[in-house]
Amino acid sequence: MPVFAQGHAEHSAQSPAAVKNQKAANPQDPQPASQEETTEEVPQVEISSQQQQLIGVKTVKVSLKDIHKVIRTVGRIEADERKQATINTKVEGWLEKLHIDYTGRYVKKGEPLVEIYSPELLATQQEFLGVLKWAKQSGDKKNDDSLSLMLAKDAGAALDAARQRLRLWDISEDQIKQIEQTGKPIRTLTLYSPVSGFVTQKMAVQGMKVMPGEKLFDISDLSDLWIIADIYEYELPFVKVGQPARITLSYFPGKELSAKIDYIYPTISADTRTAKIRLTLPNPGGQLKPQMFTNVEIKISLGKKLVIPESAVIDTGTSQIVYIEKGEGAFEPREVELGLRADGAVEVLRGIKAGEKVATSANFLIDSEAQLKGVKPLPNP
Repeated sequence: MPVFAQGHAEHSAQSPAAVKNQKAANPQDPQPASQEETTEEVPQVEISSQQQQLIGVKTVKVSLKDIHKVIRTVGRIEADERKQATINTKVEGWLEKLHIDYTGRYVKKGEPLVEIYSPELLATQQEFLGVLKWAKQSGDKKNDDSLSLMLAKDAGAALDAARQRLRLWDISEDQIKQIEQTGKPIRTLTLYSPVSGFVTQKMAVQGMKVMPGEKLFDISDLSDLWIIADIYEYELPFVKVGQPARITLSYFPGKELSAKIDYIYPTISADTRTAKIRLTLPNPGGQLKPQMFTNVEIKISLGKKLVIPESAVIDTGTSQIVYIEKGEGAFEPREVELGLRADGAVEVLRGIKAGEKVATSANFLIDSEAQLKGVKPLPNP
């Protein structure tokens, strides 16, 4: 044993009998510990090269690599809410003429939609004409007395109030000028489209009675569309506003479109544990339609990381184990701490160094051999 070898080297002048007598006389003297006893042995399992070939052992060198995470999800095309408009009336009346008579029709900004007959609006126009006549008469008088000036001022104020009332009921400036010039009220009020787009909803029917605030049309501008996609909770830290995304549709086989994330919604669905993101996509030809499904792919660069293949890791449920090739058929089991996962690789935060080789194939067979021989990895410090 090494202990006796050390004792012999240190006391070479003594005879073996003297050494024996000295030990017998001092049986409790501590013996010097060997290096193997003071240093914890590195656990290893040996697999011969022939066995490695039979079970198909493969190793990969640990290195720093640029890794990218690709998030794939499904999106749904929707109309841009910022380019939608609802058409309603502010007066009670009846629809006498429909200029837009079916859903899906394209209308331009300023195009007439419907004409409404309203007795209330007609009475307001007649009131405006009466005030207009009074104001003209007051202005034609040459009297400079204070009473005449006061009446003229009151007539002007009443005329401005009547004109403002017509504006608030959506009568345009051109129509007000027409009333002033002709001296006759306009029988029907024409509603015009405030935006260019497609009629997505049509509730108006010719001859129906309408009440103030009742919706007649919904119009959507589809020149730009939104894509609403779901992102899992654990993927949210990687998603940022402004990131590019690749869009594909079954409607366009083989064609790729590009879009950017412009908004991340602030809430998460309790049922699916996903958050919604919004991408904006131009639609110049009008080929994209709301409610179409899309495939969304977001590629994110994670920088240089110390990575190993995912297949090299054995997850025991409480720890992650890899087997390091030590040479001459020896493999050392080692606990590792893992980080990001992407592209079939996993980041190693602690446990191995760059340049070491890890088993990536047949490592479960190596682990089985280690379990049979009672070889276990040393705990991380």
